[in-house]
Amino acid sequence: MSLLGACAQKGTTVILLPAQHGATAAVAVKQGEKEVVLDQPYAAVKPSAQGLEPYRSNPQEVEAKFGPALAAMPGRPASFTLYFVEGKDEFSAESKPLVDAVFSEIAKRPVPDVVVTGHTDTVGSDRTNDALALQRAEIVRSELIRRGVAPDNITVIGRGKRELLVQTADGVAEPRNRRVEILVR
Repeated sequence: MSLLGACAQKGTTVILLPAQHGATAAVAVKQGEKEVVLDQPYAAVKPSAQGLEPYRSNPQEVEAKFGPALAAMPGRPASFTLYFVEGKDEFSAESKPLVDAVFSEIAKRPVPDVVVTGHTDTVGSDRTNDALALQRAEIVRSELIRRGVAPDNITVIGRGKRELLVQTADGVAEPRNRRVEILVR
């Protein structure tokens, strides 16, 4: 659980929103000597004559008070992993359908920022793996551009075998290391 602290100014309402993917969070709100810990979704405090008054909020109140501010926030990042055939820049059979999901997520964003990072397993030299990782990332970039994503919105990185998903010795053909990770913000 993450615990944050906040000092409430007079007249400030604080509402703890549900965390992403069921994660737990809490916030301690302090005004003067009084402190209230909000540790459940929609737990809230509002100002009162006694200082802070805890209460239970709801989605409707959040929308009414904070809807425009929340709507202006950028969407949460989404990440995808595409896997490749050994020694090639060709998607594995199970990864081919994911390209549509990546593009769909990008299309939801008015100004997408996409980071494409290529990786390899430990078969081959560092030089060969660096080139292959970058080539894999460029294949994904080209596909996204072909589908209408502006080239300036895509950053491409090749990491070779430097950031293995599954730690292996040199020379091991581990399919989960042959991947491109895509972060969409």
